[in-house]
Amino acid sequence: MEQKKTVILGASENPSRYSYLALNRLKAHNHPVVAIGKRAGQVGDTPITTEHAPIEGVDTVTLYLNPTNQKPYYDYILSLKPKRVIFNPGTENMELERLLDSHDIEPVEACTLVLLSTGQY
Repeated sequence: MEQKKTVILGASENPSRYSYLALNRLKAHNHPVVAIGKRAGQVGDTPITTEHAPIEGVDTVTLYLNPTNQKPYYDYILSLKPKRVIFNPGTENMELERLLDSHDIEPVEACTLVLLSTGQY
């Protein structure tokens, strides 16, 4: 199975958060993960950083931020040049989706956990 480097925006150390579950599921499916959150931390062997560092070879950005909290990340997301951005439930944002479309990045309204569990990731 193809490995898809994935950036999680809104990553959390809190085990009850969907971003935490997604990080662990992505790792279990052998996808390389970069976790970016409001607070630095660690989930297993994956550090959570607060920095917007350049990252090469990004396939997917998966969002766990509400639309208001996404705004400061617009330029960063575009700079990563991902193939697609997954808008998990509650993160749908028409403004960002139009911006992605205009840069040939596919916006996907879906749940990362469901895509992984159904083999569609």
